[in-house]
Amino acid sequence: MDLNGAVALVTGGSGGLGRRICHALAGEGVHIAVMYAHSHDEAERVARELSSRHQINAAACACDVTDGAAVERVVREVIGRFGRLDILVNDAAYNKSIPFTDLDGLTMEEWDKIIAINLTGPMRLMKAVAPVMKAQGRGRIVNIASVSGVGPTGSSIAYAVSKAGLIHLTRCMAVALAPETLVNCVAPGLLEGTRATANLRPEQIANSAATSLLKRPADKDDCADMVVTMCRTETMTGQTTVIDSGRYFH
Repeated sequence: MDLNGAVALVTGGSGGLGRRICHALAGEGVHIAVMYAHSHDEAERVARELSSRHQINAAACACDVTDGAAVERVVREVIGRFGRLDILVNDAAYNKSIPFTDLDGLTMEEWDKIIAINLTGPMRLMKAVAPVMKAQGRGRIVNIASVSGVGPTGSSIAYAVSKAGLIHLTRCMAVALAPETLVNCVAPGLLEGTRATANLRPEQIANSAATSLLKRPADKDDCADMVVTMCRTETMTGQTTVIDSGRYFH
């Protein structure tokens, strides 16, 4: 797909990885809706950066992905402002560090919150944009999962299960939305300088890099570049690419 002039909605667009994704897409001439849940000032700052650096149109959009009405509303707002919607990047996520063995610490309230934001939220957004992209005759959806969805690791059982679900949801939605809309997924390993990493225990962060083949964290720019590739592709759908410096193979 020709990206110049396309319009993207990037959830979690003001976060460490989300910001890189926004800039990578904007560098290709994509207009960006920077979606946020709580970080209004930061999202506005990212939108201004995108506009000034890349000479594209950008705006911050508030939305709680657990609120179905809010999701429908933000999609209408993006279309009203930009005239179309070609790309959805589901980057927004929530985690809380709970050791796998601490089943008492993994309350059902935490389980429900993590699943609602990390799995049900992306599904709400994909359902909301699906008819828009079908009517346009083209669309690209990229979900941001995690290596914790590939192997039993990560900040908690709930987080790992939510990301495993997102990887399989990618496959299922690729079937549901073909041929107009292509759906793919990036599964990063440890990324330094993100909100998700800030919630991890120090020993988890140290162990992740030490046990990778390349002995280093994954690179946010590599992940952002893969998102661009998945938006540009014409023949890849239903796929998950792991970027984790060589920890998991699938």
